[in-house]
Amino acid sequence: MNDQPQGETLTRLRQKYMANGFASARPCYVKKAKGALIWDLDDKEYIDFAGGIAVMNVGHSHPAIVSAVKDQAEKFMHTCFMVLPYESTIKLAQKLCTLVPGPSEKKAMFVNSGAEAVENAIKIARYYTKKTGIIAFESGFHGRTLMGMSLTGKVKPYKLGFGPFAPEVYRIPYAYCYRCPFGKEYPSCGVKCADHLEEFLISHVAPETTAAFIAEPIPGEGGYMVPPPEYFPKLKTICEKYGIMFIADEIQTGIGRTGTMFAMEHWNVEADITTTAKSLAAGMPLSAVVGKKKIMDSVHPGGIGGTYGANPMACKAALAVLDVVEQEGLLQKGKDLGEKLMSGLNDLKENFDIIGDVRGLGPLVAMELVKDRKTKAPAPEETKAITDYCFDQGLILLSCGIYGNVLRFMMPLVTTEQQLKQGISIIEKAFKLVTQTDL
Repeated sequence: MNDQPQGETLTRLRQKYMANGFASARPCYVKKAKGALIWDLDDKEYIDFAGGIAVMNVGHSHPAIVSAVKDQAEKFMHTCFMVLPYESTIKLAQKLCTLVPGPSEKKAMFVNSGAEAVENAIKIARYYTKKTGIIAFESGFHGRTLMGMSLTGKVKPYKLGFGPFAPEVYRIPYAYCYRCPFGKEYPSCGVKCADHLEEFLISHVAPETTAAFIAEPIPGEGGYMVPPPEYFPKLKTICEKYGIMFIADEIQTGIGRTGTMFAMEHWNVEADITTTAKSLAAGMPLSAVVGKKKIMDSVHPGGIGGTYGANPMACKAALAVLDVVEQEGLLQKGKDLGEKLMSGLNDLKENFDIIGDVRGLGPLVAMELVKDRKTKAPAPEETKAITDYCFDQGLILLSCGIYGNVLRFMMPLVTTEQQLKQGISIIEKAFKLVTQTDL
């Protein structure tokens, strides 16, 4: 009898046949998943605080989503919407155009991934404005395609060795209040980080050649920094002043991740173009670009699209996701989850000096770890040790941040109170071990 764990066999096959660059965070081969739980091939149970990188807001294998996909697969799986269209895509467009913030009449298009949505948003903005320059955040992440990499700020591992990159991309710092790039403190700063955009349009790129400003409402890979309430309204006002399209990259923050359907609702800002993906279809490959009608309709027929865009099973899944969010009150559940999570993490901060900052918006929450609270020296090694311990103890937890020292929480919004408490308990034990603290 072979008592060797099944995962070890797969690891050997993986090492032999799969490219090293197509890496995974953990050697956990998934057998099944339900709600906020995952089981590996050896039936070890994990609490999932990663959610497939903020993809499973409605939870793993939600019965309504599974049913929608099965039903569509039995009817037809592909015709290419650009050849022979079907109802679900049109219904989904209608739904999203009513959900994306702002009073303007909107239209939508669909592709497969977040990076594709970003690429198309940039294409549309350039086409509409007849300008080429794009401004992005230094801490932003927008994908691994050529334009996605060009817009992304973090070099390793996303950009190293893959240049040259797309031209006409410019960067400004984000509102990172814990590490203010301008050396100021809120609110006495007057939100200088937002005013800097106007200065930037003098010293780095002219508004006459700038098509769009693309922004993650809260940077994902960058570290989950939450901006001051005045920040995005100020940025949008500057963009409007100079005729620059404002693109909200809501790929990670959309579909309830911040306690509202889209994060821009928190600041009452209407983007010219919004991208969304990840939790939109609960794991099915689907992304959307939703923009003001006059902007979206400016592109000639056939100028945007793709063979697999608006896959019928993915569109049915997305319609089911939006129904579940509404019918099960997941936005309110997400807010409640975020409050409990923030409370639990702030309790940990009281006991562990390594926790420099706890921040978040709704159920999108992060902890930044530092070696010293005064110097704020990043603690990436300790961060990795904590995520390693948590994984060994059955908790999937990911890190992020430009220094690799931020723990981010992306659990499904259906995570139970007991699962949350158990997860925080594991994290507390990890901090005791890493800091050698005996409470």
